[in-house]
Amino acid sequence: MAYSNITKTTMAEAMKTLMEEKPFSKISVGDICEHCGMNRKTFYYHFKDKYDLVNWIFQTEFLEMLRVQNYNSGWELLSDICKYLYSERAFYTNALQVEGQNSFRDFFATSIGLILMEIMKDQFRSMEDSQYFVEFFTDAIQAAILRWLKKTPVLPPEQFMTRLSSVMDVLRKS
Repeated sequence: MAYSNITKTTMAEAMKTLMEEKPFSKISVGDICEHCGMNRKTFYYHFKDKYDLVNWIFQTEFLEMLRVQNYNSGWELLSDICKYLYSERAFYTNALQVEGQNSFRDFFATSIGLILMEIMKDQFRSMEDSQYFVEFFTDAIQAAILRWLKKTPVLPPEQFMTRLSSVMDVLRKS
C-alpha cells in the first residue's frame, strides 16, 4: 500500500472510531488529527474536509469492491449494499443523517442513482422516464436504509431485504 493510502486509511479509521462515539457534527478535523497523531496540514493535503474523508471511506471500502462484481440483478447489488452498511452501521447511521453540501447523504444518493441508472437503462421508453424512476427509488431506498439502520434492534440485512422485496411485490400487484 502506498504511503498516501496508509495515511488516508489511518485517518479513515480515526473518523470511524470517532463516529461511533459522537455525532459527525461534533467531530472536528482537529479531533481526527489528534486521534491518529497527525497534523492538520497532513489532513488537508489528502482531504478537502471531513465530508471528503467520509465519502472517500465509502468510495474505497465499498464502491471499489462493486466494480469487480458481476451482478445478475439489482437485488443482488442492493443486498450487498445492505450487508456492507449493516457491518459498518454505527458509522453509516451517523453519516447518513448528515445533510447539506458535500454530505455523505448526497454522495450516497448520487452513487445509488448511478447504479440504478445502469441497471435499468434498457427498461424505459425515454430518458425522462428513467430519470424519474431513478430519483424516486434512490430517495425511497435511502430513506428505507436509514430507517432500518436506526432501529434498535436492527434487523439482519437478509430480513430487511425480504421486507423490501415484499413491498415491491405489493407494488407490482397493484
